[in-house]
Amino acid sequence: MEPGFPASPAAGGGGEQTEGQAGPPEPAMPLRPVASQSRFQVDLVSEGAGGGDGQKGQSPSSAQEKGDGGGGAAPAPASPPAAAAAAAAEEAKGRFRVNFVDPASDEPPGCSPSAAAAAAPEQQQAASESMNGYPQNGDTMLSEGSLHSAGTTTHHYYDTHSNTYYLRTFGHNTIDAVPRIDHYRNTVAQLGEKLIRPSLAELHDELDKEPFEDGYVNGEETCPAEEAVSKHVADNKGVVKFGWVKGVLVRCMLNIWGVMLFIRLTWIVGHAGIGLCLVVIGIATVVTTITGLSTSAITTNGFVRGGGAYYLISRSLGPEFGGAIGLIFAFANAVAVAMYVVGFAETVRDLLVEHNALMIDEMSDIRIVGTITIVALFGISVAGMEWEAKAQIVLLGILLISIVNFTVGTFIPANDKRAKGFFNYQSEIFYENFGPDFREGESFFSVFAIFFPAATGILAGANISGDLADPQLAIPKGTLLAILITTIVYAGAAVSTGSCIVRDATGNLTDAILPGTVVNCTNAACKLGFNFSSCATNICSYGLINNFQVMSLVSGFAPLVTAGIFSATLSSALASLVSAPKIFQALCKDNIYPGLHVFSVGYGKNNEPLRGYVLTFFIGLGFILIAELNVIAPIISNFFLASYALINFSVFHASLAKSPGWRPAFRYYNMWISLIGAILCCGVMFVINWWAALLTNVIVLALYIYVTYKKPDVNWGSSTQALTYLNALQHAIRLTGVEDHVKNFRPQCLLMTGAPTSRPALLHLVHAFTKNVGLVVCGHVHTGPRRQALKEISTDQAKYQRWLIKNKMKAFYVPVYAEDLREGTQFLLQAVGLGRMRPNTLVFGFKKDWHQALMKDVENYINTIHDAFDYQYGVVVIRLKEGFNISHLQAQEELCTSQEKSAHPKDIVVNLEHSDADSSKPSSKSVSETNSPAVSQDQKDEEDDGKASTQPLLKKEAKGPSVPMNMTDQKLLQASSRFQKKQGKGTIDVWWLFDDGGLTLLIPYLLTTKKKWKDCKIRVFIGGKINRIDHDRRTMATLLSKFRIDYSDITVLGDMNTKPSKENIAAFEEMIEPFRLHEDDKEQEASEKMKEEEPWRITDNELEIYRMKTYRQIRLNELLRENSGTANLIVMSLPVARKGAVSSALYMAWIETLSKDLPPILLVRGNHQSVLTFYS
Repeated sequence: MEPGFPASPAAGGGGEQTEGQAGPPEPAMPLRPVASQSRFQVDLVSEGAGGGDGQKGQSPSSAQEKGDGGGGAAPAPASPPAAAAAAAAEEAKGRFRVNFVDPASDEPPGCSPSAAAAAAPEQQQAASESMNGYPQNGDTMLSEGSLHSAGTTTHHYYDTHSNTYYLRTFGHNTIDAVPRIDHYRNTVAQLGEKLIRPSLAELHDELDKEPFEDGYVNGEETCPAEEAVSKHVADNKGVVKFGWVKGVLVRCMLNIWGVMLFIRLTWIVGHAGIGLCLVVIGIATVVTTITGLSTSAITTNGFVRGGGAYYLISRSLGPEFGGAIGLIFAFANAVAVAMYVVGFAETVRDLLVEHNALMIDEMSDIRIVGTITIVALFGISVAGMEWEAKAQIVLLGILLISIVNFTVGTFIPANDKRAKGFFNYQSEIFYENFGPDFREGESFFSVFAIFFPAATGILAGANISGDLADPQLAIPKGTLLAILITTIVYAGAAVSTGSCIVRDATGNLTDAILPGTVVNCTNAACKLGFNFSSCATNICSYGLINNFQVMSLVSGFAPLVTAGIFSATLSSALASLVSAPKIFQALCKDNIYPGLHVFSVGYGKNNEPLRGYVLTFFIGLGFILIAELNVIAPIISNFFLASYALINFSVFHASLAKSPGWRPAFRYYNMWISLIGAILCCGVMFVINWWAALLTNVIVLALYIYVTYKKPDVNWGSSTQALTYLNALQHAIRLTGVEDHVKNFRPQCLLMTGAPTSRPALLHLVHAFTKNVGLVVCGHVHTGPRRQALKEISTDQAKYQRWLIKNKMKAFYVPVYAEDLREGTQFLLQAVGLGRMRPNTLVFGFKKDWHQALMKDVENYINTIHDAFDYQYGVVVIRLKEGFNISHLQAQEELCTSQEKSAHPKDIVVNLEHSDADSSKPSSKSVSETNSPAVSQDQKDEEDDGKASTQPLLKKEAKGPSVPMNMTDQKLLQASSRFQKKQGKGTIDVWWLFDDGGLTLLIPYLLTTKKKWKDCKIRVFIGGKINRIDHDRRTMATLLSKFRIDYSDITVLGDMNTKPSKENIAAFEEMIEPFRLHEDDKEQEASEKMKEEEPWRITDNELEIYRMKTYRQIRLNELLRENSGTANLIVMSLPVARKGAVSSALYMAWIETLSKDLPPILLVRGNHQSVLTFYS
């Protein structure tokens, strides 16, 4: 039998048919469970029901409900023999029916069974069919509609032996689920339906006790009925999704070829020669290929959503890098629209000039043509992705025809084109043009900088990743194939033009000569019958270097090359106009920059970012009207390169982090090659334009700092997070192998705060001397009913750790469950920490109400101190006369808030009884160590968790009526923020009476190094003899100077052992009177029995033995009030009581007497191992 199936029927199952019933049962009206109930109930199947389930003339619905009877095969015939019935009854033993419970209360909208039935009417028919034809071996799951197809009924019944939602797993009756992809989905979007596997509590907990209040696992808010129909609610009709050819390959080729192929490539060949031009193309290809491999690795490491480069980088390196690069990458694409449109407009202007058809002037014509063009492109993009894709296909066709036209033209006999430098393929021209001939200050790096922007289109397909049918397949395949094809075309065009066209030509037919007739003319043109030597002194208009339109000259039909230029510019502009809004929308959806969230809204079936289109349109239009892009162009190229560098670095970083989640399906990558690719991208940035590269880095750094400062509340499982963990683990292990040294000692505190929000003053004071110095662990002991306490721990863990982080508290929160305070503290003392990162000092507040508390709790409190000493911990007891615990004030505030929000008094009761999951219920006490056991209150709403540490924990202003505070609570509230303020010029008085290793002196020194305490001076008080005061002062001064600790004064207390005043002695005796045993007034047997039952009582003998020590505590309090009554803080040696000799009540009375009516005081006792040294 599997877990979760004890042999007892679950309450509320209802509706079973016994052997004696003649027909189907009357439909029971089961009680609708509250939201705290589990999703499953289990009913015992009667022994006779298995045979009768298909036999007794049941209605179809009943038959469907019961499945295939007892046997797990086909439905039983109407009148089976008695033997078959007996066999079925035997087989039914030990079987249970799983009832899916549809919670009735606290449902999200649309979660009612009727809503589920209305949302998925077709599923009911499929459910009915699947129930009757269920396979036997557990290899096929029922349709999702079958689980939630009961229409308006509340319970859904399934026999686990035959028809179970979670399969007949391994032949057992169980609700345990087999592995299925739907359990691992994050959403119920286009990926498919998300299902929730049974939680561990549903499998493990007792059935009569509900494991989780909300009934769902992993904090899910949606109900099962909603989950079952969610994928059918979304209407996918009309959504355009592209394959790898139309979505990636076409876009990448159009962007990579661009204008560079037709206008600038021949110029590069003329300067660099065929050899170096191929090197230029090769370097660019290496950079883009490495980036393509890295992109392929990232895209195949999980499902890719919309956002292109931003999505890839942000999910790999985190929101800091992703947010920075996403913004500039979207901006670069928006400005790139203007660049390509201006390139198109300039070509049109040149045609107008050639035909004397200028409209106004050259600059104005560029603006006019550019504006008309971007409006047309904007219309195409807004019409939808389908129209945009069709336009891209048409433009690619024109571009391919232009390339073919050029290729054919190289084979057509030159004839009259020879005077312009075109001679068809000639070996002489190839050899002459193979080497470089840099002119006019050009160099290899300058021509490389001009060519490389042509290679920045490799992410054109990835940028619309949200519109791809299968991004994991399309992006690697389309991107890498596009790089291969375009590289071959670029290299082929470079070799072709370099083999056909000379560098310089006059265009004059009169320069024709007979080969070999001109002296001193040995270049290729002379050998082919033309003398262009005049170009050495005069400016020529033709040739590779002089004419940008050489490819038009070579082509078979020149207007097709012009059409190719138009196609290249317009396709690139259109791709950028689509890419920029898509990237920007993904960035805004993640709310990295809260002010931009308005642009995250999508419209239509394709979730088109229309607002992003409008913004991109106006950005592009603005730069088109400027019409001067020579300055902004290199910045845009650097923006693209910065994105490529981070994509490469993402792969390296993810591989370095060794996260188990880094499992790309694309295997052809290498972390070190990706690192080289990132370095190459950075190098190319500076080669293209050094000042633009610096500006790009500054912008990325500024945005990175901004996002880091804002700390967006996202967790994408980035490689940065993985590497941080790996580094922490490695350093922790390395630190474990190093022995502790006194010079490196730092107080690492186990701070018993309970809920950190309930004792802010205690936390702030300890944080003041441990911040950036030592470890702080906030311990919280939960007691009470185990089930409720464990649930509180699971919710408190994340809640309070988040509160600590948001309030800039460098501390850890560790809750434990225990029977009482002492046991919980023992757990923490022994188990908290990792390697050398373990607490060495126990810190807690003074138990102010110990007079009224149960003495069992006082006994536990004192024994906690003894336990700490046993475990070689130092101990710090902190007392604030107003107290620390403000949880009751927070509870009042929450009650007042709920009254303001409530429209009816009954709602208040509901809010209190069914409060947020972060609340601690009265059924489970959360014990804090500074006070008697108290019910832990819900400290604040999650919105209040984000308040800055300098803000009060309670709202000072209430819009409605609030509960008035008494004077004590007002003082307590003021004291709770006492240590958040700057302390000013005051004193920290150190009463170093006993040598505990130096902890009593180290803590005040650490305080004075902090900003809020730096103006306070340390005054040291020590005990001494009346006749050796000067000697003792000089000795202490020497010691402090050797410790290099500054102090303002040293006071030697020569009268410390003087008998205290009678009034104070009488007050002490009156305080301890209720706790005395008075054994002299009782019979010996009675007194011994009483002492055994109440070991905390103070005996007369004990009081007499420690009378002098008692007087010392009373006298020290007199001296403290006399000398340190105005100090900002007192740090004093904690008296030590011998375990087993001093009763808990007497020890508590000593601490009470010593610390009462004083400024904030720390009673400190180290573990008597040196924490200070004067050796270097």
